[in-house]
Amino acid sequence: MPVKIRLQRHGKKGKPFYWIVAADARSKRDGKYLDKIGTYNPNTNPATIDLDIDGAVKWLQNGAQPTDTAKAILSYKGAMLKNHLVGGVRKGALTEEQAEEKFQAWLAEKESKINAKVEGLSKAEADAKAKAFEAEVKINEERAAAAKEAEDAAIKAAADAKAAEAAANAEPVEEKGPESIDDAQNAASEEA
Repeated sequence: MPVKIRLQRHGKKGKPFYWIVAADARSKRDGKYLDKIGTYNPNTNPATIDLDIDGAVKWLQNGAQPTDTAKAILSYKGAMLKNHLVGGVRKGALTEEQAEEKFQAWLAEKESKINAKVEGLSKAEADAKAKAFEAEVKINEERAAAAKEAEDAAIKAAADAKAAEAAANAEPVEEKGPESIDDAQNAASEEA
């Protein structure tokens, strides 16, 4: 019976969630499987992969063929490397301790890369939030300045209206001028 290591889809529409399984190649995609090796959630950033590395290596040693996507996942988590190292131990090229030491060094390096990516993503998110906050503060300041200008204009308009009303209500001061031309000439001669 040909065995494949492949993904079995679960989750809802638009939100896939996969099980990594060892299954008979003739069974349906989401059908019967022999062993569940792990899970893969591509909805998170970075993708969440939970894998039983020893179980995957056991199936690879027994001849299970991974699909392309499953092979990429197994490589990412180090199962393919561990399978390679186990083959080297079996052939006598290196000892069990050397193989485990190489595998742990690779895991530590991989973990540091993943942590750097997570930190970079969180820093980018924090920068985006800070930039959005600064833009919001600027907009709020502009709104406050516009409101103050409108308030000042309203106060000035009210003051102008009050002054105009006061001017309209005030009685005009009439200058009494001479009633006739003779009176004007008399008044001018008296002043001179």
